[in-house]
Amino acid sequence: MNRIGSLRDRLGRIAYGGDYNPEQWPEQVWEEDLRLMKEAGVSLVSVGIFSWATVEPEPGTYDFGWLDRVMDLLADSGVAACLATMTASPPPWLTARHPEMLPTGADGTRMWPGGRQHYCPSSPVYREHAAGLAEQVATRYAGHPALALWHVGNEYGNVAPCYCDVSADAFRRWLRERYGSVDALNDAWSTTFWSQRYASFDEVLPPRSPAPFANPAHAVDYARFSSDELLACYLVEKEVLRRVSPDVPVTTNFPPSLRPADLWTWAPHLDVVAYDAYPDPFDPAADAKIAFSYDVMRSLGDGEPWLLMEQAPSAVNWRARNAAKPAGAMRLWSWQAVAHGADAVMFFQWRQSRGGAEKFHSAMVPHGGPTGRVFEEVRELGHEFAATTALPGARAPRADVAMVLDWPNWWALEQDAHPSADVRFLDAAWALHGPLYDASVACDVVRPDADLSAYRLVVVPNLYLVAEEAARGLERYVEDGGTLVMSFFSGIVDSCDRVHLGGYPAPFRRMLGLRVEEFRPLPESGTIGLSQGTGTVWSEDVHLEGAEAVEHFTTGEPAGRPAVTRHRFGRGTAWYLATRPDPATMRRLIDRIREEAGARPVLPGLPEGVQARARVTGDGPCYILLNHRTTPVTVDLPGPMTDLLGGADAAGTVRLAPRGVAVLRPAG
Repeated sequence: MNRIGSLRDRLGRIAYGGDYNPEQWPEQVWEEDLRLMKEAGVSLVSVGIFSWATVEPEPGTYDFGWLDRVMDLLADSGVAACLATMTASPPPWLTARHPEMLPTGADGTRMWPGGRQHYCPSSPVYREHAAGLAEQVATRYAGHPALALWHVGNEYGNVAPCYCDVSADAFRRWLRERYGSVDALNDAWSTTFWSQRYASFDEVLPPRSPAPFANPAHAVDYARFSSDELLACYLVEKEVLRRVSPDVPVTTNFPPSLRPADLWTWAPHLDVVAYDAYPDPFDPAADAKIAFSYDVMRSLGDGEPWLLMEQAPSAVNWRARNAAKPAGAMRLWSWQAVAHGADAVMFFQWRQSRGGAEKFHSAMVPHGGPTGRVFEEVRELGHEFAATTALPGARAPRADVAMVLDWPNWWALEQDAHPSADVRFLDAAWALHGPLYDASVACDVVRPDADLSAYRLVVVPNLYLVAEEAARGLERYVEDGGTLVMSFFSGIVDSCDRVHLGGYPAPFRRMLGLRVEEFRPLPESGTIGLSQGTGTVWSEDVHLEGAEAVEHFTTGEPAGRPAVTRHRFGRGTAWYLATRPDPATMRRLIDRIREEAGARPVLPGLPEGVQARARVTGDGPCYILLNHRTTPVTVDLPGPMTDLLGGADAAGTVRLAPRGVAVLRPAG
């Protein structure tokens, strides 16, 4: 059953809208809301995300009257509803009656009500009440004409891991299922170290604030467990929704921080992937960084379109310094999401709150009302999406390049007691993804054990933790003719955080043609000389075992030793980076590697600061050009194209305004 296909058919365009919280406003405001939504081209709104206390003010007493009126207004106005199960924030009466469901931190401190998402994911009390509310909501609105999509919970990755006794019992059950016996657990966790051997699963606790360091395998397993417990919360509610309304698609929105949950395990349970994106206008690399997240979202759905469920029209409220988006940035970054495969562009939120913690978070309708720059840009973008009907459902073509991402590796990589606290996964991913983004080379994101045969180039940032089977798969990829580039501190430990013996990086030595004798991390903000450029973060003593040195260290203890290597292995080539080159040097290296591998830009010859992505429609490809510069630029095209936004034929060139966008289809 193609539930998302039916949603696209219903909307007929890129969905556009935002979180709608009418319960925060008197009813006389609602009619103005719907009038302004029509004016702004809004087609989809998320409703009821934080409405639990409003619809169930007392245990078992429900007040849906106000929501009935809202849903009817939406239906009458032609606006579809992404209706929430309302379970993201338990009401005060529930936690007052059941304080045991409140989450506990690793230090034993209990989190109290007053914010949101204050529940232990393992709590049977929370799950029972959440499922009960989902049943009430689903039964009441399953056949409502406004209902288009179910929204379960909210940003599960922002739910804090819980270390309470309920979580401890659930963790023990999870460990029994994973390991079968306590002897297997002791082996996996290397518990002979520091006298940590367990005689029974009953002795195991969550990794509560130990001194001085937690057992690393224990900590990684707790991260796995915490992700699984959150997923279990989602699945409890999804089962209710699927039973009551089998034809309506179900999703939840992943938060901006990708780290907390293993999204590879979540993705198969979503009818469509949804993401909340909040790039920082103060960050000059914001567009490049968010492009990586968008590539992750598209790849979680195996290339299917995804939904940008939230972004800010202008400033957010939760950073130390909250920059307003410059004029044109909201439109540009919205189209960037579409270029990377999004079929919806939505905002938090529709009308800016008068009170509460997010009152200074921008909204489609600001405190000053529908006047001024923000609402004008919102309205213009809505009209633009309404007129662009070719893209919904269009997939991105499979990229030439894939980047490996594994969540347990991410968690293990950033633990304590490592050679350097500066080795962080996102920094490594951005450093390697950025040159591809700058060159308009599309990049998929894959699991380490994925089938890589269709890719010309595979990029592997800091794959510290890797299972033997996944390592063999990467090796086979190169041996069969692929090109791979791997960064330092990869292939160090197995899936239980135990060192692969036989010399670093043991599972990849044959493929890379080298051995690393000793790690030499750099001091904070330190650099090290290279033959051409500088290295950052890391250096090491590399001994060649068949590879050739492409760059050498020129300063410091490893001076004269290889810093970048290239090794012909089987019919393919494996590259190794023993440091993180500065951005210009990394761009030069990645350009060389991808050109040798035959990984092509989406469109050739684009000026710096202009990116292109493609989506394939029934009538052929559409190319979305994005000018991230603050000056106009003329782009040479490979042939005549029609600009679907401007309607004019571009006879071999197209001129982009500052922060301008073009959606191009080849003419003829």
